[in-house]
Amino acid sequence: MYVYIPGVLDYLSAEISTSKQKKFSLVTFVDTPGLVDGDMVYPFDVNSAIIWLGEQADLVFVFFDPMGQALCKRTLNIVEKLSEKCGDKLLFYLSKADEAGKETDRQRVMMQIVQELCRRPGLNKCGFEMPTIYIPNPQKPSRCVNQIDSVCQTIEKTINQAVQKTLDQLEKDCDLICSTISSRLEKDRADAAYNKSVRLHSFLCGALGVVLPTLFILSFIVNTLSKEQLDELLGEGASRTVLVLTGIVIYLWDWIPEDGQVVFVITFGAFCYLLLFLAKYFAGQGNKTLTKKEKKVLAKYSEYIQDVVKIKKGKLYEWYLQQCAAEYDL
Repeated sequence: MYVYIPGVLDYLSAEISTSKQKKFSLVTFVDTPGLVDGDMVYPFDVNSAIIWLGEQADLVFVFFDPMGQALCKRTLNIVEKLSEKCGDKLLFYLSKADEAGKETDRQRVMMQIVQELCRRPGLNKCGFEMPTIYIPNPQKPSRCVNQIDSVCQTIEKTINQAVQKTLDQLEKDCDLICSTISSRLEKDRADAAYNKSVRLHSFLCGALGVVLPTLFILSFIVNTLSKEQLDELLGEGASRTVLVLTGIVIYLWDWIPEDGQVVFVITFGAFCYLLLFLAKYFAGQGNKTLTKKEKKVLAKYSEYIQDVVKIKKGKLYEWYLQQCAAEYDL
C-alpha cells in the first residue's frame, strides 16, 4: 500500500453523496484513470496502483466504451492481471451502450470486444457476460436494453454478503476472545497450583537444610549439659522433647565408626547444602500469575462479550441497514 500512496495521493480527489437510496452510503467507488497506449507516461505507477486497488475491493467493474472500445494493450494487460488475482469479483460491462448506434452496430462492437478478450488466455473463460448499461436521458430515448439495475442489485447483494460475513466474523471473534480469556484464566489457576506446590517444596527443603544441621550441632551441646540444667534453661516439658531428639542423634552418631565420622560430617554438610540449594532453586521456578485486578478485568470482558455483544448480533444487521436506508424505505 505504501508503495503507491506517494504518487497516488497527489492525483486523488473525493466526492461525497448524501443519498441513502440503494444502500449508497455503504458504497465506496474508486474510479481509476483511463489508460492509453503509446508513450504516455503517468505520474505514478498506475498499473500497480490499479491492481492493488482491485485486490482490496469487493467488486471490480471493467467498463468498455463502445466509442473507443477500451481495447488498448495497456488496459487489457491490467484486466488480465486483475483476472489472475481476483477473477471471481471481476465483472465486464458495455458502458454508454445507447451511443453504440443501432442494435447491429452494438452487436458488432460487443463481438469485437469479446474476440479481443478471448485472444488472451487469462480472459478466455466460459460463461462470459457483458451487460449493456447507460445513464438514461429523457431528452434522447433509446431502445437499447439498459441493465444498469442489475449492477445495483449486484452491489446490494455484495453489501448484504459483506455485512453478513462481518457479523459472522464478529461472532467468531467473540468466541475466540471468550475462549482465549477462559484459557488464560484456566492457565492462571494451573500456575497458581503449581506455584503453591513449588513453594511447598522450597519450604521443606529449606527447613530441612536449616533444621538438620542445627539439630546435629545442638545434640552435642545438649549432651554436655545435665537434665537439671536443661530443665532450668528450657523448662521441664521442652527439655524432655529436646533430650529425646538429641538422644536419637547421639545414638545414631555412636553407631558410626570413629574413622568414618569425618566422612559422615562432610557428607552430611554437603547434603544440607544441597537441600538449601534446592530450596533456592524451587523458589525461582514459580510462574507469573495474574493479579486480582487483571483477573477481574478479564472476567468483565468475557461477561460483556457474552451478555452484550453476542446477544446484539441479531439486531446489528437490521440497525446497520437502517442507517443507510432512505426515509421512504423505512
